[in-house]
Amino acid sequence: MDGIGVNFMSELVGTALLIILGGGVVAAVSLTKSKGFGAGFLMVTIGWGFAVFAGVLVSYKSGGQLNPAVSLAQMLLGNISFGTMLIYWVAQLLGAFIGAVIVWLAYKQHFDEEPDAAAKLGVFSTGPAIRSYGWNLVTEVIGTFVLVFVILGITNGKAPAELGAVPVAFLVIAIGVSLGGPTGYAINPARDLGPRIAHAILPIKGKGTSDWAYSWVPVVGPLIGAALAAGASTFLLPVVS
Repeated sequence: MDGIGVNFMSELVGTALLIILGGGVVAAVSLTKSKGFGAGFLMVTIGWGFAVFAGVLVSYKSGGQLNPAVSLAQMLLGNISFGTMLIYWVAQLLGAFIGAVIVWLAYKQHFDEEPDAAAKLGVFSTGPAIRSYGWNLVTEVIGTFVLVFVILGITNGKAPAELGAVPVAFLVIAIGVSLGGPTGYAINPARDLGPRIAHAILPIKGKGTSDWAYSWVPVVGPLIGAALAAGASTFLLPVVS
């Protein structure tokens, strides 16, 4: 397998594992028949942090980006080419889709017995606590700006794997507990879009709508936040680092 193939599989496997563990903790907390039901938002944020930890660990070959927003920042800073970024995006989206399907398989009986369609969708994708597309977008921009800016600051512009899985995991937990309340902090277009597509396709009993009206927010917001972070890093990070 050539370098492009290795990077593609690295991002695919890492993102799939990210969603298996991240979506898995949401399923455990949200589906009423689960032993973890009702464990709360803090448990979700911790679970997502460890999900990032695992995903970054297994995708070190490609830099552990696992996020189209991170890849966009890397491209804007000249660390990867536009073509490489597109390859990463496809791998990340496909990996997220596969991870979501695996979560559904793991919790199949629980999905069948869950009466709340919103709880089912929440396993796959994010949604706002208060629906206001403009403000929801602002929240996603801010959350992703923090994610990308801090990663770039500690790694001197390199990818997450060069920072190390543990600091990135703690960073994601910090963003979740601080900024996750309004929208559920997607901060990753693939994390939201890939599983949302899976939700739309899978034969989930009583699943309801996939809420496509909101789906653009967790895609556009993180990309804007990443672009702003990449730009800000060129003149702010030499000052603060």
